[in-house]
Amino acid sequence: MDPRYTGEMLRHLEKQSELLMDAYRSMSHELHKLQAEEEMLMRKFYEFMSAQGLTKKNEDGKDMQGDGGDDHGKASVKATAE
Repeated sequence: MDPRYTGEMLRHLEKQSELLMDAYRSMSHELHKLQAEEEMLMRKFYEFMSAQGLTKKNEDGKDMQGDGGDDHGKASVKATAE
């Protein structure tokens, strides 16, 4: 590579890096918003299914839904046709 263009190339790569970081931050923020919305919708869906009596029960007769942080997006629901 010609040494005359190294400064110009460095500025170009720094600008590209800045643009990529901006895009990453924007996408990360959007992902966080969507995950929060998904969690809220899953909770509302579970409340609705519970009110309809359509949630699955375990052997103890308790709802399978737990408030432990590991169950994100894993609500067990059994729908029956009436």
